[in-house]
Amino acid sequence: MSFYPVPSRPAIAGVEVPGVDRGAARAVMVAVPVSALVWPVRADSGGDGRSALLVAGTSPIATGEPVVWCTVAVTAPAVVRRDGRVQAQGRPCDHARLGAAEQELDRRCGPGTIDRIAAAVRPTGKIKAATKARARREMSVAATIRAVLLMTVMPDADSREVLTTLLGELTAVPWQRPHAVPSPTVLSTWRAAIGETPLQQLQWELLAAVVAEHRDDAEHRDDAAARVEVGGGLRLGAIDGTVTRMPDTAANRAAFGTAGQAETGYPQIRHLHASDAFTRATLAVVCGPAGGDKAGRDKGEAEQALLDRMLAEQPQVFDPDRLWIMDRNFPGVPRIAALLATGSHVLVRVKSDIRLPRIGPFAADGSYLTRLSGGGTSVTMRVVEYHVSIDGATTPELFCLVTDLLDHTTHPAHQLAQAYRWRWDGSETALREAKSAIHDAGPGTGAILRSHNPELIRQEHAAWIVATELVHAATRSAAAIAQPFRKGPRTGQPVAARHLSFTTARRILIATVRAGTATASLPAPTRAAAHQRALTVIATARVTTDRHRRRDHKIKSRQPFPHAPRGITTRTAPAQVHVCGTAA
Repeated sequence: MSFYPVPSRPAIAGVEVPGVDRGAARAVMVAVPVSALVWPVRADSGGDGRSALLVAGTSPIATGEPVVWCTVAVTAPAVVRRDGRVQAQGRPCDHARLGAAEQELDRRCGPGTIDRIAAAVRPTGKIKAATKARARREMSVAATIRAVLLMTVMPDADSREVLTTLLGELTAVPWQRPHAVPSPTVLSTWRAAIGETPLQQLQWELLAAVVAEHRDDAEHRDDAAARVEVGGGLRLGAIDGTVTRMPDTAANRAAFGTAGQAETGYPQIRHLHASDAFTRATLAVVCGPAGGDKAGRDKGEAEQALLDRMLAEQPQVFDPDRLWIMDRNFPGVPRIAALLATGSHVLVRVKSDIRLPRIGPFAADGSYLTRLSGGGTSVTMRVVEYHVSIDGATTPELFCLVTDLLDHTTHPAHQLAQAYRWRWDGSETALREAKSAIHDAGPGTGAILRSHNPELIRQEHAAWIVATELVHAATRSAAAIAQPFRKGPRTGQPVAARHLSFTTARRILIATVRAGTATASLPAPTRAAAHQRALTVIATARVTTDRHRRRDHKIKSRQPFPHAPRGITTRTAPAQVHVCGTAA
């Protein structure tokens, strides 16, 4: 076939275009004269007419000549029928990919990660029974995994829209056998057939790769702005728990219970989330029953049980160069001792009803040592107490932290107090970003998963963790190529992943799914450059917390209701930490 390749959008490389530098990273669109297009099907064929157009021999294109501008949908072997029809061999689901998100996954876990995991899955139930009886299948294990991942970052899409997004233009290709977008029932059947194991395996591999990525970053990078550290080179991590609602079915309620009112609250899955405080990257997750109902444990006991599991199942997360920040849901002395036994360090805020007897004099920084005992275990900890003031107004709340970092010269109290505020970024903001990607529940409020039985809830939960971490991975990759800030209070400073919009990154990754299936079968440099273009767009979507507005906001259209008076001015102000026992 003869055609004219025409360079268009920037940031695509790897396609041979005469006269165009391969390193220029250019996209390729195919320009074909209308006069060169030929319908290959014979008039008397009597078939269904499904065929692609062919391109006959062409002469150089003249200015003003009508031209068809084409983009690639897929690369697949041709099947030529006796009546002249030209069709594609294979199935749409075999060519579907997740665009830039899947490239982020393959970059960390190796090429073809989803296909490799899918190859080891043996579907059960109705799918297994129908495999020999019906050769034509609209779905596959790999396509099901991709559909579940995509479903978790498209909160307003039903199953059909998810599959339509995943397959893109593939269903418009004249395949050897007719194919359509699978129905929601087909997707549900396939989800049940593959079970929760492949998604949990994917979660385990990705999070292990993220842990290694952050460890390598700490070992090989000297850029102090690239990570958050306290004295001694410790990197900050955050551990916190959350609950996520699900459909109220008898099976879900029996398996997970509810953390609210046992009779009226939705069933909930509780998970414990360990993340890097600076990048918000997920490092480890364990999940289980919500706790708090009549048959379960309360919130504290439920999260403590999950921490026990995390320490046992994912010990590689607890590096000696990590300082883990935790809120007032006190984990208990035995668990603190178990966490310290891994070599990691802790900075825990304690509740007001926990006694902290002083066992020595106050240090120069206002901190003091205490002895914590419980469950037959005792540990020596250091106590840091402080208030926070903004614009000279001190909040009435006292912050009390305990840590195993006993040297007040290496780890001064003021530095630890400043470090604790990163718990909000590492846990609260990270969890809120993740929950922005799942559904709300009926007349109530709050995030909710979609599945109606426990196995599929665990499958969907693992997919949600993987998909949202791939969005965070994209923001980290985008931050690495972003230009420094050019204006505002951060002028000249490098861009960090937390400065980029999670929502914008999620939407851009979804857009690359719709348009990126074609690149899956193109050369690797082409895929890499397409990925680079997506990251470049993400790198421009920066979060602004304070625009420093110099003039009052003007309403340029008449509103149907009066506005409240603008007597309150919203602005940001730095917080000042006052450590108890010091003059500062």
